[in-house]
Amino acid sequence: MPSLPGIKNALGNRPSIAYAEVIIIIMLQPTSLILVCLLPSPRDLEIARLLGWYRIPLRTAPKVVAVDYVAFYQPSAFGERGGQIEFISQVRGHELTTRAELLKDEADHPHAREEYYKLQIGGLEKLKEPVKADKWKRITFLYTTGEYLLRAKTLNDLVVDGDERQVLWRSLRERAENEQLYKTDLPEADVPPEVLMALLGIREGAGGMLESEKAAGA
Repeated sequence: MPSLPGIKNALGNRPSIAYAEVIIIIMLQPTSLILVCLLPSPRDLEIARLLGWYRIPLRTAPKVVAVDYVAFYQPSAFGERGGQIEFISQVRGHELTTRAELLKDEADHPHAREEYYKLQIGGLEKLKEPVKADKWKRITFLYTTGEYLLRAKTLNDLVVDGDERQVLWRSLRERAENEQLYKTDLPEADVPPEVLMALLGIREGAGGMLESEKAAGA
């Protein structure tokens, strides 16, 4: 499996290599649990593509990481390919490690000793049509389902509505209790609407993606 320096050497000055993916027929189910995450930079896309993992700082991680898929939001660092979700990937497992273990060439990073979730993922699957940010500019994460993703044109289309939010949280909670290796304090299945929105990563009004590494895998 390529090392990080190997990734850098392979890319050289040709970041477009990161997009040499074929469109795959995605085997999503309507009930598939999906975590929308920020992919800070093209280098992180290459790590996902070549090394098969994605990192989330434990201090800012959502409650449930034992999901079926992650959907990667590309911020402005991707240039003309920014402001959209192009790729998703199946989650195959997770473990708790440190940033230093994940990025051995950045041992002096201020967060090197901090704990991170390492999500083991499958190959990148390119959506037939990207999901555009539209008016969204700032969220840290968002849970949605396969049903919502398959029909989404914009990020707002991924927001689960009404009573389905409670169903989604119960599914996530059950998944965490049964499959998540590292237990967290999970609120009860029935929670007030404002708490439910926070648990699912939903913000009132126009939301948006957090284009910063602080909450997305610095």
